[in-house]
Amino acid sequence: MKPHERQLKIAELIRQEGEVSVEGLALRFDVSAETIRRDLAQLVESGRVQKVHGGARRPRLMVEGSFTERLGSEATAKARIGRRLADLIEPGETLFVDTGSTTLAAADHLAAIPNLTVITNSCRFADRLTQAGSDAAIYLLGGRYQGDNAETTGPMTIGQIGAFQADRAVITVAAVLPEIGAMDASFEEAQVARAMIANARSLTVLADHTKIGRRAAFSVCASGEIDQLVSDQTLHKETREALVDLGVDVCC
Repeated sequence: MKPHERQLKIAELIRQEGEVSVEGLALRFDVSAETIRRDLAQLVESGRVQKVHGGARRPRLMVEGSFTERLGSEATAKARIGRRLADLIEPGETLFVDTGSTTLAAADHLAAIPNLTVITNSCRFADRLTQAGSDAAIYLLGGRYQGDNAETTGPMTIGQIGAFQADRAVITVAAVLPEIGAMDASFEEAQVARAMIANARSLTVLADHTKIGRRAAFSVCASGEIDQLVSDQTLHKETREALVDLGVDVCC
């Protein structure tokens, strides 16, 4: 059996059983413990399993800390994503932009693109874009105000999204897994993201490398709905190939 085939079978076993040991896998596949450790290292790198002492288990769902905590996490990666996002966007585009530390990090780069129209539920993003000198026409969505994220959510926000049509929805998420899609750790934010996607011609998802191959509680969209996935570094080969096969343009 080829390593790739064995790793797929190991990942499926872990999904079904929850947790496995190196010794048990070595017996099951009739290979050495060292071979299994290499297989598990590859699966851990791709985010498909979580390493534990003597084996591996299903990865836990992604949860997110406060907005302030997220701002300080992977700041360099998020700045890199912001630059790559700006390279994709043409002057004059109309954008939905949701709330997130990654989209906020992109504001300074987007400010240099002329004649944008931006519809957002993020008060911080709207303010950052303005402070950076953008000439964009900015529409701030109303709704229930969430102080930690300085955002609006809920039925009023979703209803207002329906009044707009955009060239592109720019969405930041908590997790991306090829076989599932993009996911968020917040039910309210996932609802806003889905509404933006439904009213946009294309979808650009922003996710740094820590979010690739992970799961979160609330589905945003299937992988096949993503037009571009912008990340900060090259994805694991299997993950990248799976996304490309689903029609995703991976920008790393």
